[in-house]
Amino acid sequence: MIERVLLFIEEHPVINKFIFIALALLCISPIVTPTIALALGIVLAQLIKNPFEEVSSKGTQWMLKASVVGLGFGMNVNSALSAGKEGFLLTVASIGLTLTLGLLLTKFLGIDKKIGKLISSGTAICGGSAIAAVSPIIKANSKQISIAIGIVFLLNSIALFIFPSIGHYFNLTQHQFGMWSAVAIHDTSSVVGAADIYGDEALKVATTVKLARSLWILPLSVVFAAIGKRGAGKVKIPYFIGLFILAIIVNTYIPASEIIAPYMVIISKLLLTLVLFLIGTTLNFSSLKQVGAKPLLLAISIWAFVSVFSLFIILHSA
Repeated sequence: MIERVLLFIEEHPVINKFIFIALALLCISPIVTPTIALALGIVLAQLIKNPFEEVSSKGTQWMLKASVVGLGFGMNVNSALSAGKEGFLLTVASIGLTLTLGLLLTKFLGIDKKIGKLISSGTAICGGSAIAAVSPIIKANSKQISIAIGIVFLLNSIALFIFPSIGHYFNLTQHQFGMWSAVAIHDTSSVVGAADIYGDEALKVATTVKLARSLWILPLSVVFAAIGKRGAGKVKIPYFIGLFILAIIVNTYIPASEIIAPYMVIISKLLLTLVLFLIGTTLNFSSLKQVGAKPLLLAISIWAFVSVFSLFIILHSA
């Protein structure tokens, strides 16, 4: 019966589009949480094809950036600087150790070096953004990129579901959870999504520390370019982080911003929920089967390391 329904939908593109649009609109309503939106996207990906695949892929990136910038209107300069300063050493240590472990395991497991660099970079810094920045520098092909992104997105999805539960199990404060999710989860969307589930303070801390972590794309790209003896002309700087900082400054020092700031934050959270739905629609498990056991083992190993390492440091810090 289910197969007949799916076949009918496949043969009628209009119905396919209607279902996709209806679920997308549902995700920007207050009744759908980030976790539910991601789950809806994942389930949909297993049943029908995304009829707007190219458009939603580009739209996801822009909406994620816009939602992050909008969240800046819910923060002030002092708290942002405090969070960024506190998370600096933990960020540097986790990036260095994760990259080192990732490259060593790549060699030990006999994995393609470029895939190993992409997975290690995505895990250490900021998921798909880091992979996108590093891939042209090391001249990775489309298959290598898709493998790395597929694995990272899969683990991001798992993190969004399990991290809040782990945080409650260890009785992490809002501040602690924000710090942990910013360091241990790969992609910005999942970091912000998990923190949003945990609470408003966790969201503020996580967003600030995560975006500071994202800036490490630049030095990492330069290092890979130098090692490969290629110019760093293709390095992409995440300019939207500057707009995020500007939004914080405006919210802190311009009183008139109090009128629009709350609405900007609300819209940003709704956009983020839609982004997670769209990301979920890219996680087709049949395509992930092509990833291979060794790259998946590499990704899980270094992700487990950075998660446990950062959680231990946060729990035992004064």
